[in-house]
Amino acid sequence: MEASKPAFEKYVFVCINERPDGERVSCGSTFCGKEISERLKEAVKTAGQAGRIRVSKSKCLDVCEEGPNVLIYPDNLWLKHVNLADIPAILEKLGIKP
Repeated sequence: MEASKPAFEKYVFVCINERPDGERVSCGSTFCGKEISERLKEAVKTAGQAGRIRVSKSKCLDVCEEGPNVLIYPDNLWLKHVNLADIPAILEKLGIKP
């Protein structure tokens, strides 16, 4: 094993998990996690911050009923019940002026 410093200043994990119909709700299908992830990633790239901030798709974060869920590290910030209208506020939390 080799330890190293993270490649990015911040990591944003957006749950896009999907579950079969009839199971527990999911951020990917029941909510709009996939679209949030795509738009947030594009906004970070457009702001020229893709070298500093990594937006990653995540599978289940195990708080499905509170989704969509976004987790920001190393800030240890959990955002729940996120919707597309929240993207400007998320960008501000990342230090990006939308």
